[in-house]
Amino acid sequence: MAGGTTVQARVDKQTKERAKGILDALDITLSEAISMFLRQVIFHRGIPFDLKIPNEVTLETLEKLESGQDLREFKDADDLFEELNR
Repeated sequence: MAGGTTVQARVDKQTKERAKGILDALDITLSEAISMFLRQVIFHRGIPFDLKIPNEVTLETLEKLESGQDLREFKDADDLFEELNR
């Protein structure tokens, strides 16, 4: 980007590496991703996503999801809806 300016941000090493891995798969540099974020802040006139504090049920569900607990597989949508309607 011609005429660009430098932005510095401190993040922990693991966060940077994990984000970079995802961005590499998308063929986007970290610098491009930060620029995209800042443009979205301008467009939305604020943070471009909801900032919420999850309740206990949501936190427990997210922890189970991340650890692979209580996951079930269904062969198709009909089986899923059948289970949901029980």
